[in-house]
Amino acid sequence: MPSIHVNRKQENMRYRYLGDTGLSVSELCFGAMTFGGGASFLGAADRNWSEFGTVDDQNVARMMDQALDAGINFFDTADVYKNGMGEEFFGRTLKKVRDRVIIGTKGRWRITDDPNDVGATRHHLYAAVEASLRRLDTDYIDLYHIHGFDPRTSLDETLRVLDDLVRAGKIRYIGVSNFAGWQLMKALSVSDRRNLSRFVCYQGYYNIGCRDLEREIIPLAVDQNVGVTAWSPLAGGFLTGKYRRGEGRPEGSRLAQRTPAESAPLTDENQAYDIVDEMARIAEERGASVAQVALNWVLAKPGITSAVIGATKPHQLEDNLRATEWEFTAEELARLDKVSETTAPYPYWHIGTVGADRKLPGDVYPA
Repeated sequence: MPSIHVNRKQENMRYRYLGDTGLSVSELCFGAMTFGGGASFLGAADRNWSEFGTVDDQNVARMMDQALDAGINFFDTADVYKNGMGEEFFGRTLKKVRDRVIIGTKGRWRITDDPNDVGATRHHLYAAVEASLRRLDTDYIDLYHIHGFDPRTSLDETLRVLDDLVRAGKIRYIGVSNFAGWQLMKALSVSDRRNLSRFVCYQGYYNIGCRDLEREIIPLAVDQNVGVTAWSPLAGGFLTGKYRRGEGRPEGSRLAQRTPAESAPLTDENQAYDIVDEMARIAEERGASVAQVALNWVLAKPGITSAVIGATKPHQLEDNLRATEWEFTAEELARLDKVSETTAPYPYWHIGTVGADRKLPGDVYPA
């Protein structure tokens, strides 16, 4: 499974291959969703990405230095993050080290009121990529994700324009985010049949409080040598341990607001508190933070290439970076897997029981 291979170590940061590309990326990826501030271009009635946090220029520069000093070479953003501010910050702060870092960005969602400025069409993707290149102040994008499935546009059209952009040197690798398993597999099949560039990375919502990705996407990704990067590995901050059972969401906290709460759901909130309690016990035994335990759990799972972390304050980033300084014992990992396990829906419970008679060692199938 090349996506989980660790190929070298720099200080405390480890590097893993991105899918079958041979490209080495840091196991922690620094995301730019919190960079900048301001409302959505559509106004208060639309989702306001500033609800995820806002960071000014001075702290962005400081945290970027922290990330680089820690050995992070993998950075993630999207055109919709603060209407392009995330890309602009990366363009300014990474310019001097551009040849040593891997920058991923995304396109698909609307950021203007133009009726065609949306989707995964040839029209929109050409314009979106050119706009991202300008904001990033670079000649190429290392990894370009389709930010979500577009049911109005054929996968053939989307993959052909992405292949054109790769051949033109504007994009080096392509990926997807938030696709269903059948959508990803269909896209890979189209690429193989048409001899087009193939998706090498899947970015999805995955953490110890919501393990849905293990049912379909992770086994598919391992089988097809597609790297997996996990967004919101801390479930919008819930898995840092700062939310207490029976106390609700503190006013002004991220998860007290609509967009972050909807974007970081937990499979079972009561179970999630049990998970946090168990993580807190391990954190105390380790002399670590609960957030570090949550990040380490993601990085310990099969198929995972990198966990995307974000921060609004330098001390939060510093704590997250320390997650790479230690690893679980088998007993600790088993404790966390047990407290976070859920009942699999059909057909996955059948696959994991009746269908497990011919399972091979190392196979990644839903339990």
